[in-house]
This record gives sequence, C-alpha cells and structure tokens, in this order.
Amino acid sequence: MAEEQRATAQHRAARREAAPDLREVTKGALLYEGKAKKVYRTNVPGALWIVFKDDATAFNGEKRSVLEGKGALANRISARLFALLTERGIPNHFLRLLSPTEQLVREVAILPLEVVVRNVAAGSLAKRLGLAEGAILPKPVVECYYKNDRLGDPLVNDDHIAVLSLATPQQLAQMRTLALAVNDALMPYLAQRGIRLIDFKLEFGVTAEGELLVADEISPDTCRFWDAASGEKLDKDRFRRDLGGVVEAYAEIWKRIGGDGGW
Repeated sequence: MAEEQRATAQHRAARREAAPDLREVTKGALLYEGKAKKVYRTNVPGALWIVFKDDATAFNGEKRSVLEGKGALANRISARLFALLTERGIPNHFLRLLSPTEQLVREVAILPLEVVVRNVAAGSLAKRLGLAEGAILPKPVVECYYKNDRLGDPLVNDDHIAVLSLATPQQLAQMRTLALAVNDALMPYLAQRGIRLIDFKLEFGVTAEGELLVADEISPDTCRFWDAASGEKLDKDRFRRDLGGVVEAYAEIWKRIGGDGGW
C-alpha cells in the first residue's frame, strides 16, 4: 500500500511539472476531425482543444445521425470520469473542461489499438463465445482491437500486435495494467450511483516525453452502462439497436454522476 501511495504521489508531482501553462490558452487551427470530435491546436505547446460533436455513428460509420445535445453530455461525462482517474493517480490526457462541448487535453500520439475491458457478457463477446447477454464474467476480460476502419477494427492478440508493431511489449503490459486500474476506479464509483459498468473501450497515447496516458474519452459512446435495478441500457447501444431515447439516456448518466452541481 505504501508503494502504491508513493507511486501515486510521484505521478501527481510529475503531472504538475509536465502540465503546460493554461491561463491564457486559445484555440488554434483544426488538426483533425473524427466521427465524434474535432481536435484543434492551441497556443500552448503540448495542449490540444477538443470539441465534442452531436454526431452519432455505429458499425464503423455505416450508421449515422445527429442527436442534438449528445456532444455536450458526452464531453461533460468524459471530463468528470477523467477527473476521477486523475484523483486516483491514473495517468490520462485530461487537463480541464472549457465549456459544455469543449475540453483541454495533453497532446499525445494515439496508439492504433482499442483496449476493451469486459465485466459482463454483451455485444461481440456474447456473440463470439455464445454467452447469454448479461452473464457475469468470473473476472474482467481484457481484449485488444486493431484501430482500422477498413478492416473493421479486428480483434488481435499479443503476437498480432508484435508482428504489426502496434505497441511495444512494455506498452502493451502497461495498457493492460492501466485498463484494469480504470475498471477498479469506475466500477464502485458507478455502482454507488445505480449504474452497472458492463464493458468499456479505452485508447492510449504517448506524450512527446514518452509517457503513456489514457486518452480519447470515457462516456456512453465508449462504455456500456446499464441501470443496476432494471437493466435498462443507458449508452450508445440505444442508437445501435434503434431503442430510441439516446440523449435522454446520456442525460440520465450525467445526472447520476452529479450533473452541473458536481463540479
């Protein structure tokens, strides 16, 4: 326990030293536009300005819609959960919330892997292994997927990752450790608020100094959240499965984790 506390303190100290001066940050040129976010440069080296869009996509962009208010909810939920990770000493890219749809993050080079942690059988895992949706797994399952829309983001193992040079063995081990640490941080926090964390997807990036960080977002776009009492889906599966009430479900998650009064 003492070693973990020392490691957490060292991480927080390193984060303070590495943090750029954000007092007069301004948005610069558009760097990249993805399915759900726009990424802008800033006048501060090492800091990027993220804008969350109202666009909803599924099945590698084959299904699309615009849902008014989704971007603001996903942004604020993600900011809140990243702030929780920071409190727990888990290294991540989040710096601060800028507006309901914008946040400031540390600049990283994203590794071409999605790391998925599963606590309950759902989605592709249930289909692949013939498990009933909702079956509780005896231990968290960690999977890696190659981020490649053309190939449909295929599931890959350690050998595939090595052959394709997607991450070093050290990075892969650290990603697994951090993903499980995120799971350990989120599960009880959400359970206290009547939310079951079924599974979630993480992305990781490397700073110019070589530090590996949890990046991208943590929101109903990237997590499966079920109501603990009813099993109602409160995430993007409502869009994938045409269940309706997508924005209302995101708003319910935001309300349960404190809403605007939680900052």
